Amino acid sequence: MTRLTRAEQQRLTHDHLLTAGRQVFLRRGFLAATVEEIAADAGYTRGAVYKHFGGKEGLWLALVDTDADTHLHTLRTALSAATTRDELIAALTPATTTGDQAARWSAAAAEVLAATAQNPGTATQVAAVQQRHDDAVTALLREHSRRLGMHPALPLEQAVVLLGALGIGLALRQTVAPAADPAAILGHVLDTLFR
Repeated sequence: MTRLTRAEQQRLTHDHLLTAGRQVFLRRGFLAATVEEIAADAGYTRGAVYKHFGGKEGLWLALVDTDADTHLHTLRTALSAATTRDELIAALTPATTTGDQAARWSAAAAEVLAATAQNPGTATQVAAVQQRHDDAVTALLREHSRRLGMHPALPLEQAVVLLGALGIGLALRQTVAPAADPAAILGHVLDTLFR
């Protein structure tokens, strides 16, 4: 058995805590999740969560940052492959706009937004992560809209905010009113935005 270096052990702990945090946030929501529960699910003490992330909020931000990087990579690849307007719209439509996991994650995200609105320090961090993601998506859409000769109906900065808010709103609505068809709604909005 190979012995891990200190850096490798820290990375492994970090990754285990991220995985456990995601599972606990999905299972319990952000507000009900506790640092103790996250640490126990990962097989560590709560001190590990504080050491690696500074607490529950820091762990959430790390998860959102990781998800944003993954989303940007996937979107960059899909948009680069698009050769028509319809392919660009398809690239902007997630394969799964519904589903229990997406709805639970959106509910947890809404809890974070509500909880951090009263905490200026955390709210600033959440806003910074969101702004970096929005800026990157806007740049990708600008590049590929120009390449395909498309003229969005809204300034792209506004379109990105609209699409993000719509996605969260539709996923949240699914938690209480699952009869709606989020993919169809999103498709109509994208069809209107990208002429």
